[in-house]
Amino acid sequence: MDIKKQGKMLAKGTMLPLMEAFYSIQGEGYYKGSAAYFIRIGGCDVGCHWCDVKDSWNPKLHPPTIVDEIIKTAHKFSDTIVVTGGEPLMWNMDPLTQGLKSLEMKTHIETSGAYELSGQWDWFCLSPKKNKLPTAEAFDSADELKMIIYNRDDFSFAEKQAEKVTPKCKLYLQPEWSKREKMMPLIVDYVMKNTKWKVSLQTHKYLNVP
Repeated sequence: MDIKKQGKMLAKGTMLPLMEAFYSIQGEGYYKGSAAYFIRIGGCDVGCHWCDVKDSWNPKLHPPTIVDEIIKTAHKFSDTIVVTGGEPLMWNMDPLTQGLKSLEMKTHIETSGAYELSGQWDWFCLSPKKNKLPTAEAFDSADELKMIIYNRDDFSFAEKQAEKVTPKCKLYLQPEWSKREKMMPLIVDYVMKNTKWKVSLQTHKYLNVP
């Protein structure tokens, strides 16, 4: 396929820079412990210094893949699909989610919410980052607010973000993996004093699965 056609398809969302796709267990948040097929899309400019998938940042490193092929493979594994990144909303998610939902698959997204929304989502996990804040539409759409706690200042940042979501939204505090030994006791204490929050852990890392 020539570069020009490929570029047009990427712009439309009929191709996406696919970093990886795999069947595993959701390790975080509301659906932790549930089987799901993960589609990780390349490309992110939010730039979190503690990001554990920095290889996802440059979309040019990941092969442009026809969305119909991504959907065809996903359908073999699970009826729950988690789209993550990188930052998936840098791309048009409409073709991907339309195809998945046409096969009666449930669509979940994990996003910083910093870009215009696209796609049809059964579950919207919003994880705001200080470098690039979510849009108002992302806060309104959030089913789950997942705040990463790297240091003490992140608790106040989490509270400010929680003020912007709707009452239906589930609230989670999750320790950044490299700081988990230090931050987990603080998170436990905070949740016990502020019971609207729940603790989220990266349980897939404890289970040693992707």
